Amino acid sequence: MSEDSYRAALDSAVRLLSRRNHTALEIEQKLRRRGFSQETAASVIQECERLRYIDDHETARCYFRELKRKGEGSLRIRARMKQKGLSGEGVESMLFQYTGDAEEIENARKALKKKKPRFDREPDPRKRKEKMYRFLCSRGFSGAVISAVIRERE
Repeated sequence: MSEDSYRAALDSAVRLLSRRNHTALEIEQKLRRRGFSQETAASVIQECERLRYIDDHETARCYFRELKRKGEGSLRIRARMKQKGLSGEGVESMLFQYTGDAEEIENARKALKKKKPRFDREPDPRKRKEKMYRFLCSRGFSGAVISAVIRERE
């Protein structure tokens, strides 16, 4: 690995990180797409972590809060975080506390309320429930949360 290549990769990583938080996996993928070697990308990530420019734990907490605020269910949050390379005990702990709690149930209620006119157009109660279930399932809510919210609504 040449010093010029390392400097260019580090500059690229710092530019990316100046816009928003990225995970180590995201930075590695972006550097590799820009043509930097695996070795160079690994060195740059190590340096960024040393300088605390990359902090996967803090990024996970911020991203988790953002997804909760958007009203996503725990299953979808887990999948989205895994895509970004965020997993492990800290992520599982956050998800465990969120799964099935009042906040997740409230997010499911809000999601249904937003789409209420769409579901009210369905005259058949069974089909209406199925549509609501599929909708909430696509948003990443668990079966228990979905069932509770649909029972409340009916």
